[in-house]
Amino acid sequence: MSAPISATASAAAPAQAGRRQVLVTSALPYANGQIHIGHMVEYIQTDIWVRALRMHGHEVYYVGADDTHGTPVMLRAEKEGITPKALIERVWKEHKRDFDSFGISFDNYYSTDAEENRLLCEKIYGALKEAGLIEARDIEQAYDPVKEMFLPDRFIKGECPKCGAKDQYGDNCEVCGSTYQPTELINPYSVVSGATPIRKTSTHYFFRLSDPRCEDFLRGWVSGLAQPEATNKMREWLGDKGEAKLADWDISRDAPYFGFEIPGAPGKYFYVWVDAPVGYYASFKKLADERGIDFDAWVKPDSTAEQYHFIGKDILYFHTLFWPAMLQFSGHRTPTNVFAHGFLTVDGAKMSKSRGTFITAQSVIDTGINPEWLRYYFAAKLNNTMEDIDLNLEDFQARVNSDLVGKYVNIASRAAGFLIKRFDGRVQDSAMHHPLVGQLRTAIPTIAALYESREYGRALRTTMELADAVNHYVDAAKPWDQAKDPANSVALHETCSVSLEAFRLLSLALKPVLPKLAEAVEAFLGIAPLVWSDAANPLSSEQPINAYKHLTTRVDPKQIEALIAANRESLQPGQEGAAAASAASAASSKAAKAVKSKEPEAEGTISIDDFAKVDLRIAKIVDCKAVEGSDKLLQLTLDVGEEKTRNVFSGIKSAYQPQDLVGKLTVMVVNLAPRKMKFGLSEGMVLAASATDEKAEPGLYILEPHSGAKPGMRVK
Repeated sequence: MSAPISATASAAAPAQAGRRQVLVTSALPYANGQIHIGHMVEYIQTDIWVRALRMHGHEVYYVGADDTHGTPVMLRAEKEGITPKALIERVWKEHKRDFDSFGISFDNYYSTDAEENRLLCEKIYGALKEAGLIEARDIEQAYDPVKEMFLPDRFIKGECPKCGAKDQYGDNCEVCGSTYQPTELINPYSVVSGATPIRKTSTHYFFRLSDPRCEDFLRGWVSGLAQPEATNKMREWLGDKGEAKLADWDISRDAPYFGFEIPGAPGKYFYVWVDAPVGYYASFKKLADERGIDFDAWVKPDSTAEQYHFIGKDILYFHTLFWPAMLQFSGHRTPTNVFAHGFLTVDGAKMSKSRGTFITAQSVIDTGINPEWLRYYFAAKLNNTMEDIDLNLEDFQARVNSDLVGKYVNIASRAAGFLIKRFDGRVQDSAMHHPLVGQLRTAIPTIAALYESREYGRALRTTMELADAVNHYVDAAKPWDQAKDPANSVALHETCSVSLEAFRLLSLALKPVLPKLAEAVEAFLGIAPLVWSDAANPLSSEQPINAYKHLTTRVDPKQIEALIAANRESLQPGQEGAAAASAASAASSKAAKAVKSKEPEAEGTISIDDFAKVDLRIAKIVDCKAVEGSDKLLQLTLDVGEEKTRNVFSGIKSAYQPQDLVGKLTVMVVNLAPRKMKFGLSEGMVLAASATDEKAEPGLYILEPHSGAKPGMRVK
């Protein structure tokens, strides 16, 4: 078991050396739209971490809620002709459906528009007021005379006061990047009514974050943050001691507003960013009341429990300044740590409605894509930094098919049949001590520790390297040949038994990422739910395995096409609110049906039109060198008869020395979309033969055409 993540940011420590008490949250999705796959990155990251900790036997609670208050929700409900409560109830069901589909294991998923949250907000506000950290001030704001409401920054547009760009929001210019006050906009207008705002004075309530007590506390708290990027950003916000860079925080909004009214201040409401983080505690309070958990023992200042928040880097400000200060000075424990992640791009760019890559969670389900494929792909790219990650749809298909089907599931499918037919489904007990099994068993604690440190990419790379080792073992043993001669019965039994025990250990390593698949494996092997300590509990001849059933399928390119088509169709301009959601569902279903309704083709075949899409050319390797920092890649410079050479990264380092390839001819896919990699841009793919046939000797060989071929010639 890995050691707990330490942090001086909180007084909390593990309750005891063994079983820890851990409260975990993800940022609350706003009740004003659908869950998309960009959102899902965070929930998948959190869920994997939570599942990995639960597998140690710790007392872990993962809670969440819909963030329901604020002007946008109020205005959307008005536009749809329903009450805000009706809107948030409908959206809650949609969000919960999507989280369930992606295997997000909330212990409680709640709403910030709940009585528990109202009472906690009032309690925290009262404590801050008593501490002298709440102050009332008169401020001048933009006011819509038609809608008779004060306008939040994002509901005012006009010309940038710095560069003159039109249609810019009231807080910053998207053209020149300047920030300003909404009252500084030139020719402003209300996004709600189109009217010209007027200036109007109103009393607002402020949390005095500039108070020296807050500054002193935050300077100490920041030193415990786990991510250097977060620490640096916090110190930038705080500035040097005595600089007074922290501004007081406006925590109130005027009626009309959908939210909780501030006690003793009629017509004034808590700003949504006040009650949203308190919603973490409200959700846990609901769970605690239902399960008989001592809520106060978990949230009081001297609590021995741990508290972690997973968030996007765009809301780091709220979670590392306002939220811990609110907790510290209202008599609550502060977060043990806050973990921020980067954004998701699709095919190297921001999610786009026009390109069909603004992908909703529900459209993934409707088009038949297994959500666990995305869990695996995202996890393979996630680490403990705030780096952005990219969903390359072509790479997604290739990686899932190669890793999950070709490397992992393939192990079980190759061994199970022989074990059931020849040995009544019972393993050979002596095989449980095979060196390969010992290698995997020894690696499990390392993999578990990588999950806890949020190094998911490294955990999965380690797991797939082990899967490669198992497949090499099977290829060398050749159970299909062993089965031909009864004299090899003992050896065949060992091969199958080692393979299945290795498969069990690989399944243990993958369980936090692929919980549904792990359940199917547990049923197939006839074993109890896997936990980390089960690494030492091998399969036994006393418990026969069950008949093997397909555990997962390959990603079909038609599913990717349907996904893009569904999201492009569902998000045309002019579709809003419930109409857009309805259209999204209809388009997703239509696309999924289109995939199923096409004329069936023989399994494993393609049409001549499919083949014609691939542009294969003769390429000459004019230079080749190893890629520093990679144990698999070579960097090839290729002449394909064009004015410029092409740069390609190829995973053939294990088979070739760079100098041996220079001058050789090979075959290249030239119309493959360029792929941005860690080491540079790869502008195509060279073709190689490998041991895809079970009966073939393992190896890797690039294709070499006849010496008469010339660079640029088409292969057809």
